[in-house]
Amino acid sequence: MDPNLITDFLDYLSTIRGKSPNTVREYRYDLRRFVKYMILRTDHLKTLEDVSEERYQSYDAKDLKRVNLQDLFSYIGFLERECGNGSRTRSRKVASIRALFKYYHQIVNVLSENPAERLESPKNSMRHPQFLTLDESIGLLEHIKGENAKRDYAIIMLFLNCGMRISELVGIDIDRIKEDTLTVIGKGNKERTIYLNEACIAAIGSYLGVRPPSQKDKNALFLSKRKERISVRAVQHLLKRHLLAAGLDPKKYSPHKLRHTAATLMYQHGNVDIRALQQILGHESVATTQIYTHIDDDRLRQALNTHPLSHLKKGIPEDK
Repeated sequence: MDPNLITDFLDYLSTIRGKSPNTVREYRYDLRRFVKYMILRTDHLKTLEDVSEERYQSYDAKDLKRVNLQDLFSYIGFLERECGNGSRTRSRKVASIRALFKYYHQIVNVLSENPAERLESPKNSMRHPQFLTLDESIGLLEHIKGENAKRDYAIIMLFLNCGMRISELVGIDIDRIKEDTLTVIGKGNKERTIYLNEACIAAIGSYLGVRPPSQKDKNALFLSKRKERISVRAVQHLLKRHLLAAGLDPKKYSPHKLRHTAATLMYQHGNVDIRALQQILGHESVATTQIYTHIDDDRLRQALNTHPLSHLKKGIPEDK
């Protein structure tokens, strides 16, 4: 149970702002830790585990009014130092804090000042995404065997071809598949159309031929052993098993890394421009998609080597 301070804000995000359940869940996790740290700091406790559930639930607007910018910077330092959070994770948690304070300052006018207005996001280090090579992707698909092989093959085929998020995949309904298109609910509760190639259509068709009927989730495409809609955890587990079978490191690759793989393969081999890739992945900003333009050094090298002037080695003038 959360304090009313958080519950009221999350209700606002869900009902007024229309944020997806996954997004609201992330905000809840981030703000729960934030509130516990503020209690730890003001009550002079040693660890977050020392914060009692009763004290946590009693945290209210009066406590929030006492938070200053130094407290916020201290919390961001705690996330890096004690929790090992990278810059991207800390940036997301800064966004959660800003949204909370903005709500209580501007929307419901509980706070007369907003210390989070001056809270800067950590500078994100630009890291190239990890992905499977084309040969590794083919190897992974070839090593899918055993119970539920057709289901698992279709799942991984969709990841590798369409670049969808894991939440989008587990949420697929059969009636949203129309010939070569699939409609999913993406980040921010936004609907997106995904185009299916021949490999995906064949994999889905093969799985539907053996898919058991379900009384509870009649329309869910992918089902678990209990004939219920498959969960995120189950997808993570089955991918780990097939990665091991293919001789790949399951600690290095995840469903999200398969999303990176799809985007990378499309960019490297499919002549897909950055705007098209943005639409395929469902990125709100092209800046997010931009990471895939930095991964193809061989392609850039080849472009320079095929320049019509690249072979002009003679005719270099002498200095006088």
